[in-house]
Amino acid sequence: QVQLVESGGGLVQAGGSLRLSCAASGRTFSSYTMGWFRQAPGKEREFVAAITWSIGRTDYADSVKGRFTISRDNAKNTVYLQMNSLKPEDTAVYYCAARVGWVQLQPDEYDNWGQGTQVTVSS
Repeated sequence: QVQLVESGGGLVQAGGSLRLSCAASGRTFSSYTMGWFRQAPGKEREFVAAITWSIGRTDYADSVKGRFTISRDNAKNTVYLQMNSLKPEDTAVYYCAARVGWVQLQPDEYDNWGQGTQVTVSS
C-alpha cells in the first residue's frame, strides 16, 4: 500500500518561496514516477512537475518552468517541490502523486495520491 504524505504548504507573499515535501512509503519506488499536481477552487487538477525515481528525469508545466524545482532524496524516500518567485495564481491545493512507469501529465494516469497541502500566495 503506497502512502504519500505532503507537508510544507502555507501562506506566503508574492515573490516568496516555499518548499513542499512528499514522504513516500509502502513500496520500493525505483520504478515509479512522482508527480506534483495542483487544484485551485473551481478549476481542474493540473500537472505541475514530475520526476522519475530511477534516473531523476524531470518535467515541468510551462507555467512553473524556471521558478519551481522538483527533486528527490532516495535515502529519505521523499520528493520535494521548491517553489520560488511565487505568484497569486500559484494559489491552490498541491497534491503529490505516484505511478509506475514514466512521466504522464494527466492526473488519471496516477494511481496513488496524498491528501494535499494548501499553498496561498497573497498579492
